[in-house]
Amino acid sequence: MQGPPGFQYSMLEGEPALAFRQDGAGIGKPGMLFLPGFFSNMTGTKAGFLAERCQAAGRVLTRFDYRGHGFSGGRFEDGTIGGWLDDALRVFDAVTKGPQVLVGSSMGGWIMLLLALKRPDRVAGLVGLAPAPDFTEDLLWKKLSAGQREEMQKHGVIHEKSEYEDAVIPLTLRLVEEGRRHCLLDGPMAITCPVRILQGMRDQDVPWGWALRCAESIKGGDVRVTLIKDGDHRLSRPEDLDLLWREIENVAS
Repeated sequence: MQGPPGFQYSMLEGEPALAFRQDGAGIGKPGMLFLPGFFSNMTGTKAGFLAERCQAAGRVLTRFDYRGHGFSGGRFEDGTIGGWLDDALRVFDAVTKGPQVLVGSSMGGWIMLLLALKRPDRVAGLVGLAPAPDFTEDLLWKKLSAGQREEMQKHGVIHEKSEYEDAVIPLTLRLVEEGRRHCLLDGPMAITCPVRILQGMRDQDVPWGWALRCAESIKGGDVRVTLIKDGDHRLSRPEDLDLLWREIENVAS
């Protein structure tokens, strides 16, 4: 889960220490905070694309690694939704300045929504790519077999092979149980800033109906969902990334 050789970043002191990086410079424009997905980090395709676009557009992009991810401290298997939300809040409060557009990918979309509820006065807009609120319950726990649930309850963890890289991911009972404290889709979310959601209809990880559930749960009226019929979970093709930037510019304006 380490980034490319020579990748430059800074560390935010604390427990655990968090790695972050800022790209671009802007005056009078909302900044941007990128929130990676589960078992992902700040050196991925989408983060790199946003860094290039922000530099060209005169915006500041802040990206970081959650605890147990990438260059940050801590162990991945100790992570929870609440802990990763705390990481996002630490970076948001200590590193970013002024209004921010939050861009969240998959699990990062869940963290994005939770962060917007915590800091409504500084969030200018939200752009989610296949946002996955409540995934620990509905897309993980409820889809495990009886044998997998028994193993997780007995040992506290099961291990699943990643579909996106050569790695095995520890899925912990603690992640599931703590995640229940942060579920959002069973009630209204008091979010009123502009929200844009991009969702692939060929996504094998987050069903495209999830995007509609998110939109229905958000209180504000300026919420738009774009379904990409041939899009997968990653949404990292050039056409997907161009659409992402257009939506960011839309909410940032």
